Amino acid sequence: MDVSLKLYFTIFVLVVLLLVAFAFGSQNDQLITLNYFIAKATMPVAMAVSIFAGLGFLFGLVFMFLINLLKPLKRKQNKG
Repeated sequence: MDVSLKLYFTIFVLVVLLLVAFAFGSQNDQLITLNYFIAKATMPVAMAVSIFAGLGFLFGLVFMFLINLLKPLKRKQNKG
């Protein structure tokens, strides 16, 4: 499978999953209370799911970016 085709397929699947998640989340109007160490917030379940899904996606991107940056360094260490 070509790399660009694999990328488009992955992006398509992610978009479909996010749309389904937001569709289900928009139907739920229940409020939840989140207790942090220094604050407390009351928000709808859909907003909490959106925030944490977005944070998880960003953390995943950052870690994958760091792994891809460290691969050439490991190769240099193994050769030398």
